Amino acid sequence: MSDVRIERCRDAEAAGWLDLRKALWPETPREIHRAEIRAQVDDPERFAAFVAYAVGGTSLGLAEVSLRWDHVNGTTSSPVAFLEGLYVDDRERRRGLARRLVDAAVAWAHLKGCRELASDVLEANLMGQRVHRALGFEETERVVYFKRRVP
Repeated sequence: MSDVRIERCRDAEAAGWLDLRKALWPETPREIHRAEIRAQVDDPERFAAFVAYAVGGTSLGLAEVSLRWDHVNGTTSSPVAFLEGLYVDDRERRRGLARRLVDAAVAWAHLKGCRELASDVLEANLMGQRVHRALGFEETERVVYFKRRVP
């Protein structure tokens, strides 16, 4: 993996950032992704994004992390660093790239004084759950969300 470098995104136009977000959250419109990227860049004390690049500049993976002061399920400290998103291109998986991206998020969280890094995965996303466990996360609880329309 020495042929891959991890860089923090400090510019809304960072190569690959938008494309990796679109791959991770394809249902979200590009203009929403752009607005969220700008919000992260505008508040670097609260947000960080890391992109993995191959030699030559091809973007391979993404980790986005934020600080949360509200209640984060399963945690006991505040603020908590929260892994908002983790994505590695299908062709690059099983090479340790997700671990390196999460390690960058952990290092950032440590600099921010956090004692915990939390994350969440949809119950149906079994692969995501396996990846989190392999990266050292432990499951803390399961929640079922409900909603009801208000007339």
